[in-house]
Amino acid sequence: MLLHTTSHGELIVPREPLRDLPYTLGNGAWNGEERPLQQRIVQSVQVSDYTNRVYLENSKGAPIQLYIGYYASQQTGDTIHSPKNCLPGSGWDPIRSGYATLAVPGGHEVVVNEYVIQHDQDKELVFYWYHGRGRVIASEYAGKFWMVKDAIFRNRTDGALVRLITPINGDEAQARARLVSFAEVLFPDLDELIPN
Repeated sequence: MLLHTTSHGELIVPREPLRDLPYTLGNGAWNGEERPLQQRIVQSVQVSDYTNRVYLENSKGAPIQLYIGYYASQQTGDTIHSPKNCLPGSGWDPIRSGYATLAVPGGHEVVVNEYVIQHDQDKELVFYWYHGRGRVIASEYAGKFWMVKDAIFRNRTDGALVRLITPINGDEAQARARLVSFAEVLFPDLDELIPN
């Protein structure tokens, strides 16, 4: 109710579309291609903008699936959907959860969610976080707290979910190193596309 009351006349922040995210990252090390989602999925998550891509390092090795869903405004029913709910809903069982630390531009570190998921014999490693209004947040609860606070004091609820997935293929440490490496080269572009 508080979000609905405070979002009347909410400030819509100018930004670049997510399609402007480069298909080549990390000085040419990572190359991606768009994998559009089905229209019914886009409608169910109610995003304002999204990109769904697969990146390969040096055009070989295990892929990384990148999904960014941006919400210009989050009101009741139109809020970011947590992967904690979506992944099990699509047949993936959570095996283990925790956190990963990433180095980002400016010498800072951020903490993101880390999940191991399994579907039949396939295991994948997932990183995800909430990004926007000058923050990178792992916790769903902290994300809701800051969204309400920013709605009241900044008249903004915009934000994005960033999710990375890669196959484990028997070596979880290698999968983690791959996601960390990719996430760290991705961050400078995220800061350009997701408003602070």
